[in-house]
Amino acid sequence: MYFLYNILIFITSFFLQIIALFNKKIKLFVNGRKITFSKLKKVISKNDEVIWFHCASLGEFEQGRPIIEELKKDNPTTKLVLTFFSPSGYEVRKNYEVADVVCYLPLDTQSNAKKFLDIVHPTLVVFVKYEFWPNILKELKKREIKTILVSGIFRKNQAFFKWYGGWIRKSLTAFHHFFVQDENSEELLKSIGFSNVTVSGDTRFDRVFEITKQNNKLDFIGEFINGHNVLVAGSTWKEDELMLVNYINKTASSKEKIIIAPHNISHQDIQRLKREIKKPVVLYSEMNNKNLKDFQVFIIDTIGILTKVYSYAAIAYVGGGFTKTGVHNVLEPATFGIPILIGPNYHKFNEAIELVKIDACFSVNNSKKLSVLLKKLFQSEERREEAGNKALNYVIEKTGATTKILYYIRK
Repeated sequence: MYFLYNILIFITSFFLQIIALFNKKIKLFVNGRKITFSKLKKVISKNDEVIWFHCASLGEFEQGRPIIEELKKDNPTTKLVLTFFSPSGYEVRKNYEVADVVCYLPLDTQSNAKKFLDIVHPTLVVFVKYEFWPNILKELKKREIKTILVSGIFRKNQAFFKWYGGWIRKSLTAFHHFFVQDENSEELLKSIGFSNVTVSGDTRFDRVFEITKQNNKLDFIGEFINGHNVLVAGSTWKEDELMLVNYINKTASSKEKIIIAPHNISHQDIQRLKREIKKPVVLYSEMNNKNLKDFQVFIIDTIGILTKVYSYAAIAYVGGGFTKTGVHNVLEPATFGIPILIGPNYHKFNEAIELVKIDACFSVNNSKKLSVLLKKLFQSEERREEAGNKALNYVIEKTGATTKILYYIRK
């Protein structure tokens, strides 16, 4: 199986070169990896002490971020290498100032694994959540480099727990310790002979709770709201926006303010959304020299400020729940202690499931249900506070994973 895996990696590499000619994302994936080794050589010298973090994409980065930043505070002269598998993670965080080098992880060939570790020579390696690359893990074990998994999550359908998974199970022996999110992951690992496991929880809760302590003030949002209650709809897709537009045009009172931060901010889609809304609407890109309090709807056609915008919300709607991939991050609004509305596809996300169970988050599957629920929440401060307090308490109760992991690393 290991031999077949290496052949598969070789074939995949060949076809990716061809697909990159026609696919922009794959082109980033391929071309970005061409400069990985040269980037590393420019920054990492033989005498440097190095810590290496690997994240599949942006979500995993946010899970690893609290640990990255604390370790950098502890060891300011230690070089920190951050690798991504996906362009959606690398392209957003390629200029992350805490890391000394941000680059793509080379494809998992035997030669790449050896070359990468020869250059980086880390004293500590941290994998976030998942991504288990057999050649890299084999080389880490061979070199006896301290390697841990944080915010890990395992499921019974993974190859590790199948009769044919012996070759990939062997890769897990590279890990000195597993910090997992839940008891189920712990039991699965123990079932295949791993006892070096701690249920620490998910570091994302530490990350989102820290957000409440930063400066989230946006003067233009305060001007727009002008003392009214506001619904903040974040990371919305077209299906979400159809329901929101229906509510805005037919049901929303003039005392209700609405902020929409679409997932897709292409000019064409933003203009379409603006045209569909029949109430006074302003875009972030067009707000200069306008009296913002005169508008009822604010469309955020930029990226990077949604978290701060959530801090102003009385109610949050999180998009993505009508797509195949599912709902976006519900923890960011939850940490501000506000009720959350989502679409029906949320069952792959534990935090969404748990927030729905405790009536801090509410799933809707059509315009009528959305309108009824929004009216109830807008009209009742008591209902908003009850649901919002449940959301905040849920986040607080889940914090602490970062502290447990750092204690292990520092000892």
